[in-house]
Amino acid sequence: MKKVRVRFAPSPTGYLHVGNARTALFNWLFARQNKGVYILRVEDTDIERSEREYEDRLIKDLGWLGLDWDEGPDKGGDYGPYRQSLRVDQYNAYAQALIDQGKAYYCFCSPEELKREREKALAQGKTPVYSGRCRGLPVGESKKRVKAGEEAVVRLLTPDKGILTFHDIVRGSLSFQLGLIGDPVLIRSNGTPSYNY
Repeated sequence: MKKVRVRFAPSPTGYLHVGNARTALFNWLFARQNKGVYILRVEDTDIERSEREYEDRLIKDLGWLGLDWDEGPDKGGDYGPYRQSLRVDQYNAYAQALIDQGKAYYCFCSPEELKREREKALAQGKTPVYSGRCRGLPVGESKKRVKAGEEAVVRLLTPDKGILTFHDIVRGSLSFQLGLIGDPVLIRSNGTPSYNY
């Protein structure tokens, strides 16, 4: 059986709060109970709001709670670096591979266009989901636009029809209409990966 590996991955955009502490404690307890590895990974890819002061304070606060980690930005480990801003090149390389495989694409929709889409969907009583307008753009054309300096995000191409069903160990069998998920952003227009990537 593989060794349990869990992580706590806070964004250093503010101070540790009760929700963060709960998640950190739960994962720490789970790792220790299962003789696993507890990892601290700093999600500092929100370059506008991330501050080193918050990261330093977070580390002190976790120590105050009695939590220690086996791998992290201050300890290293085999799977580092553990500060996500130092992994941007890796994320971009994988995003490019997904684009080349037809599993992701460049989206050139502006924030204003996306806001109008959301407002229109809400006014019609629908769930706001990205329309997929840029899905069909030829890869070569998209790459030329990016190379010319046009801003774009990279979106993961997800199925927009059908139902996804899976088993959750807490809630049992769950099903979602795929059309309600949309194509999530992997890489922001500034070249940094999104949190969920």
